[in-house]
Amino acid sequence: MPTQTTSRPVAPPSVPEANGASHRFDGVDLQALAQRIGTPLHAYSANAIRQRIGELKAALDGLDAIICYAVKANANLAILQLMAQAGVGADIVSVGELRRALNAGIPAGRIVFSGVGKSADEIAGALNVGILRFNVESLDELHTLQRLAKTQEVTARAAVRINPDVDAQTHAKISTGKSENKFGVSIDEARRWFAGRKQLTHVQLDGLHVHIGSQILSVEPFRLALQRVAAFWRELEQAGHPIASIDVGGGLGVCYREGTDQPVAAADYVAVIREALAGFRGRLLLEPGRYLVAEAGVLLTRVIRVKPGIERSFLILDAAMNDLLRPSLYDAWHDIVPVVDAARPRVTYDVVGPVCETGDTFARARALPECSAGDLLLIKATGAYGTSMASTYNSRPLAAEVLLDQGRYAVVRRRQHFEDMIAGEQPARHWETT
Repeated sequence: MPTQTTSRPVAPPSVPEANGASHRFDGVDLQALAQRIGTPLHAYSANAIRQRIGELKAALDGLDAIICYAVKANANLAILQLMAQAGVGADIVSVGELRRALNAGIPAGRIVFSGVGKSADEIAGALNVGILRFNVESLDELHTLQRLAKTQEVTARAAVRINPDVDAQTHAKISTGKSENKFGVSIDEARRWFAGRKQLTHVQLDGLHVHIGSQILSVEPFRLALQRVAAFWRELEQAGHPIASIDVGGGLGVCYREGTDQPVAAADYVAVIREALAGFRGRLLLEPGRYLVAEAGVLLTRVIRVKPGIERSFLILDAAMNDLLRPSLYDAWHDIVPVVDAARPRVTYDVVGPVCETGDTFARARALPECSAGDLLLIKATGAYGTSMASTYNSRPLAAEVLLDQGRYAVVRRRQHFEDMIAGEQPARHWETT
């Protein structure tokens, strides 16, 4: 019988609702913050992140499990320091993320390296600092890991990433567990890896890894994927291949659209893990990213102007697709809230940015309280895949970022200056030939 969802994720500290009833986020006045720091501005609630970590840890109580935060969701050093302080490890996909995690105080022994395109230099660097394990995604990568570990005279711990051919029931661009996706290998191929594992003199292949996608709002895809992993684990054990760890990946969804999105609670998610992997005596690894930080972030932005159109008006903001790419890339919905005091009539807008792309659109035909030039708005649930996917397209500097914590705030990335943006560029003065 399917597990019934009996609880909901912990709600983040209050943010303004559509009626503007509250102007505070984690105790900080948003109007005053925007006035002082300027817009566009990303603000993150430290308290909301701690709440989510605590909820997941409570659900995992009694299990030998490590939470490894998916750094790609939000790689700001201040966010990573929060993870380190809470004893959370890191799931990385590049040497840059490795360096960020280490700089933030996350021990190498709590870092796992995922991703289909690890270069030889990246693998060598991760071996050199002694990370926990590699999630291997191809035979060529496995052979590269063996060669480099032998060169360094170390033994690498590795897990094979299984592609279980499970539909995560999410957007096609964030689905990773179907056979048509680039991630992982089939169980048949993984079976051959284990059959030849004794030839791997410097790789200890003793783990399984699965990650089927992101923004998953049902336990059933998790259940199906983990059932297939569990069956393979038992098969391997019976064949004499001990499995020391199973990495169940991440993918827990969050609420982007209030009243529509119904995220899975941590307790219900972990219940599926406990059920599917009953009897497993090794270590479990989890790789949450979005779940820990998305709803902890908001993007503050001001209205530049309201432009009347033939069918509806355009609400033009000073934030753009540079600052939040998800709506343009995925047609993703984010709730948008004017930070205003008085009740106002509702008007239908296309909410857009100033970038010279039709795709620079946050919402189409969105009914909002009437807005005017200069009004402050916030776009909700932008803590994940906001700044981490940001760019300087149209030569727009990167937005500032602040961390909020019970009435206090700290700037954790200053607004980029033009000079910062062009610092690596130079005229063609020195010509050479190859």
